[in-house]
Amino acid sequence: MNYDVIDRGDKLSKQLAADFHTLAAARGLKRNEERPETVISIGGDGTLLQAFHTHIDRIDDIAFVGIHTGHLGFFADWKADELETLVGMMAEDEPKIVRYPLAEIVLDTSEGLSTYIAVNEFTLKGVDNTLVAEIDINDELFEMFRGDGIVVSTPCGSTAYNKSLGGAVIHPSIDCLQIAEIASINNRVYRTLGSSVVLPQHHHCDIISRKDQRLQLTFDHLNITRDDIRSIRCSVSSRKISFARYRPFPFWNRVREAFLGYELK
Repeated sequence: MNYDVIDRGDKLSKQLAADFHTLAAARGLKRNEERPETVISIGGDGTLLQAFHTHIDRIDDIAFVGIHTGHLGFFADWKADELETLVGMMAEDEPKIVRYPLAEIVLDTSEGLSTYIAVNEFTLKGVDNTLVAEIDINDELFEMFRGDGIVVSTPCGSTAYNKSLGGAVIHPSIDCLQIAEIASINNRVYRTLGSSVVLPQHHHCDIISRKDQRLQLTFDHLNITRDDIRSIRCSVSSRKISFARYRPFPFWNRVREAFLGYELK
């Protein structure tokens, strides 16, 4: 098996990466940063997002494994003291591959069309003033928005920024996107639903700029600023992110442990 390791850069994560390479070499696993079959993320959820975007051109051929060195993350199945067990399973066992949906974001600008992919969410905000935009769903007007911004999340991202905005937590086996408002302003001109909206795989949403405005766009942890956005199309990507599961860790258990803290009896 060819693998790559991406770590958070702190002392513990770097040491674990070095230990992983030593254990992996002893079990016949081959380090290959250019064409890995499995990418090991050591750190937190942000580290895995970095690993995804590092290998985004080959995500159809890669499965990810997360090792967390801090608080329990939604993408990390393994703890720092389980490194040897993980390497042993990677050398001997066939993992269960689970595939989760991604968001595809297409920008229409003065330079043409450009496409981005997000694991967790796409966030749109005004830089100098409130964001003013028309929201269309399936090419028909849905609402006129004015406010701080809009978050379009995948099911994986439903437990992140989306949840803090009152959005629903959605199981990542469901192919959909969720649109949540950030501090919308409602008056006679601008009226919004006021709650998050969930779009199935075959639907799309267009965010159409309704004034000259500088916009900040965030794709997971990647930020850009543009003043020439005409419209933004959001849909469920035809591509998916894959995770290699060497043992079960159900999604609802992750949610319970992350937000509720209850332990099983």
